[in-house]
Amino acid sequence: QVQLVESGGGSVQAGGSLRLSCAASTYTYNVDRMGWFRQSTGKEREWVAVLYTGGDSTDYPDSVKGRFIISQDNDKKKVYLRMNSLKPEDTAMYYCAAGDSTQYYYWGQGTQVTVSS
Repeated sequence: QVQLVESGGGSVQAGGSLRLSCAASTYTYNVDRMGWFRQSTGKEREWVAVLYTGGDSTDYPDSVKGRFIISQDNDKKKVYLRMNSLKPEDTAMYYCAAGDSTQYYYWGQGTQVTVSS
């Protein structure tokens, strides 16, 4: 069983930056992709970044493209989400997830990000 633990959330003013971390309890040999999601009060969960662990390719929705960067450690046990030019609408609980091409199997407990105007 893989456990994911997020950290790095906090409060920041609009325009600021944060870096979230997601640590896996063990090497995720059966994982092909790592993702970051977010959910704010009253809204559905939203995907914000994905990294394909084999080739390091990444993708983002338009809402964060050019501002967020997902990356991983060489040992593939830690994934990061660098968030720049933060906006109040980025306020949410952020979750990391790990899985293969069909679904995400493992989820973290989340870390809160609050952006004030």
